[in-house]
Amino acid sequence: MTSTQNLTDWALYLAAQGWRVFPLVPGTQRPAMHGHDRCPGTGACQDGHQGWEQRATTDPDRIGRCWQERPFNIGIATGPSGLVVLDLDPAKTPDSPDGTAGLAALAEARGVELPATYTVSTPRGGTHLYFRCPPGVRLRNTASTLAPSVDTRAGGGYVVGPGSLRPDGGYELTDDRESPDLPAWLVQALTERPTQPLSERAESAAINPDAYAAAALAGECDRVRRAPPGRHNAVLSHAAYALGQLAGTGLLPEGTTRAALTTAAGTLIGADCDCTPREVDRVITAGLAAGARNPRRTSPGRSAA
Repeated sequence: MTSTQNLTDWALYLAAQGWRVFPLVPGTQRPAMHGHDRCPGTGACQDGHQGWEQRATTDPDRIGRCWQERPFNIGIATGPSGLVVLDLDPAKTPDSPDGTAGLAALAEARGVELPATYTVSTPRGGTHLYFRCPPGVRLRNTASTLAPSVDTRAGGGYVVGPGSLRPDGGYELTDDRESPDLPAWLVQALTERPTQPLSERAESAAINPDAYAAAALAGECDRVRRAPPGRHNAVLSHAAYALGQLAGTGLLPEGTTRAALTTAAGTLIGADCDCTPREVDRVITAGLAAGARNPRRTSPGRSAA
């Protein structure tokens, strides 16, 4: 069986679950569609840009025609599909927790158990847990909001579906049971926290910045969350540089600043662009480093040393 036919079959199978699929560039996790900034305004976009979330489909005829052209990987638009997918990443360093341990610790702290569900393993040792979004609940993407190395994909996001292939391996279905509703305790955990990584009280306790630095941190993170399509990298890079300048003076700890920017940028991942966790980390790292090399020497109300 050719890889093209195999991927076609997987795309049709996923669509039969009621999940809206769209093509990803073969061998990658990038949408095989133009972004908002490159929209020609013709064809499907003649009445306005139609991104992957709008064009994702369950139509078997459209799917068959598309996937027979090339061995596209498969994206599942989580919002239109009524899904919330927990993305459990492997540990980033030998001393850091992985997503599975982080989620287990959260469940233990709340005295609950995570129900078994539809599960897909990823090439780098991660896990995707599929849940239905409960009726009346609106959730968006998050990055390490529930626990370290635990991201979520919901409205505005997508996951790479099983059957998809990358040079380092494939996305493999390990449990095909029906997905239950996202447990109420997880809905609560995702909605009870602010979108920024730390509340103002926690920020004050953790880093005790002056009012100027605290306002700068909150303002830049808010700008990142509201970055318009086509400007995600530019806005994130500018924010990382500006905050890196403050970190370079000691007004903001680099680790807390990085965590704040990473969480704010979690709303961009899986949006109508090519943003990925790796790209977000690269932009933040470069911006913070560049800003730290050119620290802001003064701030309002504070003279230079």
